[in-house]
Order: sequence, then C-alpha cells, then structure tokens
Amino acid sequence: VQLQASGGGLVQPGGSLKVSCAASGLTFRRSSMGWFRQAPGKEREFVASIRWNGASTNYADFVKGRFTISRDNAKNLMYLEMNSLKPEDTATYYCAAARPDLSERTILSTWRLSSTQPTWYHYWGQGTLVTVSS
Repeated sequence: VQLQASGGGLVQPGGSLKVSCAASGLTFRRSSMGWFRQAPGKEREFVASIRWNGASTNYADFVKGRFTISRDNAKNLMYLEMNSLKPEDTATYYCAAARPDLSERTILSTWRLSSTQPTWYHYWGQGTLVTVSS
C-alpha cells in the first residue's frame, strides 16, 4: 500500500491551497481516509476524515468552515481544500487510510470518534509541507 501526499507549498495568510493524496495497492473505495498534521515540536493532530463511501465527513473544530475533505473513488484520490489559511496551519500534512474491512464494519457513530485517532489507521503517506507565511 502506498499513499502519496502532494500539493503542499508556501501560501500567504488568508490564501488557499489544495493538497491531494493518491492511493495505490489498496481497495480505496472501501477504505475510510483521514488527514492529520504535525507542526514542528508538536504532536500529530487530527484535521479531517471521510468515510469509505464519501457519505460522511468529520472535522477538527479549528478547521471547520475553512477546510473541506473530499474523495474521488474512481481515481483513488483524496483531497483537502484549505481556505482562509492562518500561520498556525503551518505543518506537514499526512494522509492516512484504514483497512477496508474495518472501514466498512465500523458504524457511523463509532467512526466519528475513531477516525480522529491516529491509531485507527493502518497506512500512512509521507506528508506534504504547508507553510503559511507572508
């Protein structure tokens, strides 16, 4: 399984950026996915998640209304569109995938909590750096 995050870069405060995650070696359409981020000197934190069928999404409070997670199961791609970026959004952004069997059997109410935990995911990408600075 390979997850390849891309699209990071330097953006000014208030700007927008869209990062992508390409999956291979995985039954992508059956896997719930998530985005996490890690700033220098800080622990990895949950950003957003999307259920295997794309029907439900979940966001950390600090990105609600600014970030949008989406997926294209036909192309094995997941996206994170980030608007109104702030300097505190500067971090390496990682995409993660859960096992398909676990993804499908986890009911919605459980998924909403489980998908915020790094330990729920089995596969991780290498990360893409997003820097928000003037």
